[in-house]
Amino acid sequence: MQGETLQEEPEEKTAEKKEAFAKYTAKDSVFSTLFRDKKYLMQLYRALHPEDAETTEDALTDITIRNVLTNGLYNDLAFRVGDKIMFLVEHQSSWTMNIIIRVLMYLAQIYHDYFEEQDADLYGSKKVHVPEPELYMIFTGERTDRPETISLSKEFFGGKECAIEVKVKVLYGGKGNDIISQYVNFTKVYNEQVKQNGRSREAVTETIRICKDRDVLREFLAGREKEVISIMMALFDEEKIMRTHVASEKKETARKAAEKMLKLGKLSAEEIAGCFTELSVEDIQEIEKGLFQTI
Repeated sequence: MQGETLQEEPEEKTAEKKEAFAKYTAKDSVFSTLFRDKKYLMQLYRALHPEDAETTEDALTDITIRNVLTNGLYNDLAFRVGDKIMFLVEHQSSWTMNIIIRVLMYLAQIYHDYFEEQDADLYGSKKVHVPEPELYMIFTGERTDRPETISLSKEFFGGKECAIEVKVKVLYGGKGNDIISQYVNFTKVYNEQVKQNGRSREAVTETIRICKDRDVLREFLAGREKEVISIMMALFDEEKIMRTHVASEKKETARKAAEKMLKLGKLSAEEIAGCFTELSVEDIQEIEKGLFQTI
């Protein structure tokens, strides 16, 4: 109506929109959350082994390596079907043959954990039971002429027969509406929304809306919409904390270097400060004062 003014959004909601952004790992977060649910893990197993109509959810055991330590060993998804088969499933949006090496490392760690869990005597004469491994990579980039299988011997040893072999089957989706195809389609919709809207809340919410309309992970997204938005989003505060941590680490490194230069006694505080953007003359003088107190 004429003369009416638009109602302003509450300050806290406006602030939330400004402070929130989509994580760089948003798609990874959805992948992990999706397949931690046994219902969807079962759908994944059925997509990999459609001939098996007997296995139930109870037979699936999540054995994913999760390490919260920086640079620790971790993988996207691993699960066991009883004691028969061991599945490792990684997902990639950019093509890299290094996935073969990573999968080999994950497999070795997972077997190690399995043998410990079983109290297997690897030094005894009796042959231990080893679950058969199946290794997969879900590739969400453009397929073009990518192969269906990649192998250690071919990619790293020129195809020569060698003491160890690793073969990873590459899954591209696109076969019907199975859970793999749905996840790949989800990532493509999200990528398109990020192109249009940046790493914004709108990109996330539009991805969810479009996917539900297209029957892509609809049940998962509809039932957990708030959770999915939450796991795909981060706060700028988190990014600020990381920047502050990095700046602090750089300053500490500079302080140690300045301390060594002061001990040599060849440069003034002003000259040393000129060598470091992280330190002021006052900082150098404070370090110098501390040195004299400890001598």
